[in-house]
This record gives sequence, structure tokens and C-alpha cells, in this order.
Amino acid sequence: MSATAVARPSGRHAAQAIPGVEQYRWFILLGLITAAVMEVLDTTIINVALPQMAGNLSATQEEIAWVSTSYILANVVVLPMTAFFTARFGRKRYLTFSIVLFIVASFLCGTSSSLGELVFFRLLQGAGGAALLSTAQATLRQIFPAREQGLVQAIFLLGIIVAPTLGPTLGGWITDNYTWSWCFFINVPIGVASTLLVSTFLHDAPNAQRHTGDIDWLGIGLLIAGVGSLQYVLEEGNSHDWFSDAWIVRLSILSAVSLATLLWWQLSSRNKHPVIELRVLKNRQLSASIFLFIVLGFGLYGGAILFPLFTQTILGFTPTATGLSMMPGGIATACVALFCGFMLNGDKPKADARVLILVGMALMLWAMWDLGHLTTVAGERDARMALIIRGLSLGFLFTPINNVAFGSLKPHEAQQASGLINLSRQLGGSFGIAVLTTYLTRHIAFHRADLVTNLYPGNPAFEQRYQALVGGMLAKGGSLIDARTQALKILEGSLMKQAAMLAYNDAWMFILLSFLCVIPAVFILRRPKGRVAVDAH
Repeated sequence: MSATAVARPSGRHAAQAIPGVEQYRWFILLGLITAAVMEVLDTTIINVALPQMAGNLSATQEEIAWVSTSYILANVVVLPMTAFFTARFGRKRYLTFSIVLFIVASFLCGTSSSLGELVFFRLLQGAGGAALLSTAQATLRQIFPAREQGLVQAIFLLGIIVAPTLGPTLGGWITDNYTWSWCFFINVPIGVASTLLVSTFLHDAPNAQRHTGDIDWLGIGLLIAGVGSLQYVLEEGNSHDWFSDAWIVRLSILSAVSLATLLWWQLSSRNKHPVIELRVLKNRQLSASIFLFIVLGFGLYGGAILFPLFTQTILGFTPTATGLSMMPGGIATACVALFCGFMLNGDKPKADARVLILVGMALMLWAMWDLGHLTTVAGERDARMALIIRGLSLGFLFTPINNVAFGSLKPHEAQQASGLINLSRQLGGSFGIAVLTTYLTRHIAFHRADLVTNLYPGNPAFEQRYQALVGGMLAKGGSLIDARTQALKILEGSLMKQAAMLAYNDAWMFILLSFLCVIPAVFILRRPKGRVAVDAH
């Protein structure tokens, strides 16, 4: 029979069998992966619906952005605490409650009649969604035997990797054909099915001991202040011109002080029941994997923001065409992730996870190089091929890194490690969006200032283009003054397009550089020797 790990206060690494899990574990997988896809999808599905929401709720673009910000804010605050909640209330009870909270919050989001209501219910939705990633992933680690872990984790990771890519396409289709409320309502039937599967087939170990000691209220307070402030700064910094805004400065200081104090307090010998067990980071495999996951989140979410902006502003794609051009990359990710799961499955994996990671890194560098050298005359085929290569690389990276991260952990460490891994991916994505949008804005201005130096009377190229435009305007019957004005506007538009193109090239190369810098971390990893799950025959 398959077995599951039970965290004990004594720190023993025993695992206890759970009756019925052996024959029902695939139903549990279906329920958990459905919940995880639903959670990750909600981070991007509503982005394309924000303009319609703003119009319906009489909100500005800056105000409506809080619909996205509030969800991620609650998510990153709760993620590190999922191990604490699991130990406090039990795995089945906490997972079921989180899914139900997510469903109810989704329905209330869809029925919101004001911005305040929508933001509040999105906070609840984000808080409920945290367990749908970390607790679900740790559960799969502990109910499936070791020989099946490679394939199971690959299947679970498919939703986490592919959902952010497909979210904008699905959100755009729903918004075009229905209303933005249905971006939330579709969660209800999916969530109900997930709840039934989890509550029916998942059970805690019969003798599982729950944490009933004192609650680390100081740690919880520092965590909320530190991570919450950091997430706000990353989400809102660019729109407020970063440290020129007083609130951004104050929250940055609050975040730095809170996180530093949290680190000290969680490692302090006086704290008998830390809300986050940071001592798991002593595991070199886990620490290196978390570092890699931060960069993966940076590239995954940063690229998911950059590409739609690039195709719609430079290449002239429609939102639907943009979504369709991203879909082959998502399919490529799914296929490769399953392939890696097959190669890493079994008691004796068929491949070294580190080799697969290096292959993924090489493909990512190739994809970023291609995207970093596109021009304004590039077509859909050029962009699609680069995205397919990027999709292949993500499949080669997520599954093997996840395999290495959990491979050397003890059973009672799985839940805490899963929370930190998912937090690192989410924060990496927030850093990616914040850094790349700022980088893009600054580099557009830089390249415009550089290119405009070539627009001066006496430059043969400028004179030839300018006179041709003026002649064309005059041929249409306009006055000389109007013709010159229109010609200058056309040249300005062309210049801005070229400046933006160069800035996007720089942004893709920036992602390339970030991946290049972390390749040495792969050589720190060792081939996993053990598994979290207990393989009981």
C-alpha cells in the first residue's frame, strides 16, 4: 500500500499508511491538479478583462489594477504559512476549506458591483489559492510511491507552467463573447468537482499528530508586513516612479526591516514554534533549486508580460492572434514536461535531472537570443518559433528542478519546502514583471534619445525620407504646412516604433543574461538519492 508522511513534533521521519489511498490516489491527483490549474489561471485570465471591468465599475486604470495586485498579494503572504496551517488543522480539512473559500470568493467576485467589493473578494480568493499549490504538491509527494513521482509531479506542474500562458487567450475569448464576470464564474463548477474528489478520497493518516502548541503571532505579523509590503512595491513601483514616491520608500523600508527581523526570529532558539521552518534551507539541493525557481519565475511571468505587449504594439497582432501564437509554446511545454517526467520516473531514473536542466537552459538562451534579434518586420512565424523553443525549455527546466528539490528532503520537510518553492516562483514572477516593465520604459526613452539625433536637416537619409513624405502629402491635395506637419508625425511614429523594438530586444537579452548567470547553480546540485514519498509495496 502507498504511504504518506506525517510530520511529528519529535522530528522523526516516519510515514504512516493511509487506508484507501492506493486505489484512489489518481482521483486525488485529478482533484488537486484541477484546483492548481484553477488557481494559477486566475493570476492571468482577468488581465485582458481589466478595461471592461474599469468601465463597468467606474474605475481608473490605476485603480482597476488592484484586482490583480490584491490576488497576488494575499497569495504570497499565505504561501509560506501553508505548512503551519496544514499542521494545525490537518491536510484534508485545510485543503478542502481552501478550495471552498476559493469557489465562494470566485462567485462573489463575479457578482461584485463595486471596485471595493471586487478587490476584497480577490484578497480572499488569493488567500484560498495558496494551499491549492503548495499543500497540493506536498500531498502528491506523500501519497504516491517513489517510482511514480517523476510522472505525477510532471502532470501536476503542467498546470502551473501552461496556465499562465493560456490564461490571456481564455480570458479574451470569455470577455469578447460574454462578460468579465464569467472569468470568475467558470471556477465554480471546476472547484465543486475538485472539492468532491479531495473531500471524498483524501484522508489524513490515522495517527497523524497536529500542532496544538503556541502560535507564532510575531512571525505571522512580520511575514504579513514584510512580504505584503515587498509585493506592493513590486506591483506598484513602476507606475509610481519607484523611490520618487514617498509610500514606495516607506513600504520598502518596512519590508526590509520586517523580513530581516522575521529571518532572525524564525531561526531564534527562543521561538519554539516558528511559523516558517527556515532550517530546511540548510539542504543545499533545496536552496539551489529555490534560487533557480526565482529565475524561472522571472523568465516565465516576465516573458508572459513582454510578449503580448511586443506583438500588439510592434507587430500589430490582435489579442486573439497573440494568444494563438503563444499556444504552441504552451503545448511544447506540456509535451516536454511529460517526457521529463517519464525519464525521471521509476526507482532508477532513465536520465540525470541535471543534464535535463542544462538542456533547458541552453534552449532558453536560444529562445531569448532569437527574440532579442527580431525586427519590426518580423512576422507571426518568427515569433511563434521563438516561443516554441521557449516552451520546450520550460518543460526541461520545471520538472527536473522540482525533482531535484524534493529528492533529498525528509518526509516532514515536504510541506514547508513546497510552500517556499511556490513562493520563490511567485516572487520571481513579481520581480520579473516589475524589473522588465521598468527596464522597458527606461530603454524606450534611451533609444529614442539616441535615434532622434539622426533627425536633422542635412542628413541625406532624413532629407530623402522627409521630402518623399511631404511630396506624398502634397499629391493628396494638402497644404505645404500640413504636409510638413504630417510628415514629421509619421517620422516620429516610425522613430518610436524603432526605439520600442530596440528596447524589447534589450529586455529579451536581459532575461538571457539572468539565465546565463544562474547556470553555475546547476553544478551545485547533486543527483537525488532519495524521495519524499515512501514506496511501500
